[in-house]
Amino acid sequence: MTKPPLTLCLAAPRGFCAGVDRAIRIVEMALEKWGAPVYVRHEIVHNRSVVDGLRAKGAVFVEELDDAPDDRPVIFSAHGVPKSVPAEARRRDMVFVDATCPLVSKVHVEAERQAENGLQIVMIGHRGHPETIGTMGQLPQGEVLLVETPQDVATLVVRDPARLAYVTQTTLSVDDAAGVIAALQARFPAIVGPHKEDICYATTNRQNAVRAIAPRVDAMLVVGAPNSSNSRRLVEVGAKAGCAYSQLVQHAGDIDWPALEGIGSVGITAGASAPERLVTEVVDAFRDRFDVTVEMVETATENVEFKVPRVLRR
Repeated sequence: MTKPPLTLCLAAPRGFCAGVDRAIRIVEMALEKWGAPVYVRHEIVHNRSVVDGLRAKGAVFVEELDDAPDDRPVIFSAHGVPKSVPAEARRRDMVFVDATCPLVSKVHVEAERQAENGLQIVMIGHRGHPETIGTMGQLPQGEVLLVETPQDVATLVVRDPARLAYVTQTTLSVDDAAGVIAALQARFPAIVGPHKEDICYATTNRQNAVRAIAPRVDAMLVVGAPNSSNSRRLVEVGAKAGCAYSQLVQHAGDIDWPALEGIGSVGITAGASAPERLVTEVVDAFRDRFDVTVEMVETATENVEFKVPRVLRR
């Protein structure tokens, strides 16, 4: 039977960013150096396939430092941790490696620098997300106030409206963050922003690629995990950019084929913590059902690479 024609628009860039790649390499190099098991506090990145692959090599994932023994190495996830976590690891004389993305660490440094200047910090981020918890945990309680929406800004109680600075989670929707920043600047005209935007290059690039693709396709699929902030934002960006069917899938088995009946074009991207092999599996699943033409939509070129910590270098 003749397969119906279908155009697949593949976003570029997509998938792993430099921070995710570095974090995964840190776990792999730690296993090579110290052998299994190596403990990892929280998922190293938010992707089940990646976590399961590292678990099979000997990584043990725990949510709190209390769940790791003193005599085995522990790695802190790419999302960053509160200052209390490495402090406790030092108290217990543990061997630890910090896999925090350098761009998240930049936000930590920015918050600390502004606090040293006497400013109270407002963080734009998602409540309960590990990156938000880690950034807020760089300073004493009460020194970082969290807002998620412009409505939160309207009810924000601050110490001194003239002595404020803001930082943002690195994986936010650029458009959503802009709305909250505008609300902060309208209510607190003296608020100080970061010297360089906190939303990371990879988040911005992936969102821009989706904006370029979404208006011209019948469906937009984002390969990523439900607990991946940057992946979920890509779904939202796709919908806002004009694609009526914008969905998150963890792998090819999640595709809702009946919902795609009669379509002529599909956009595909992947969150920054999703490996390329999952994208390949999705493309192959479409090839099984359609006569596929692949079109690459490249909106940026990435050549960023972050070094691993010195303790792991040969």
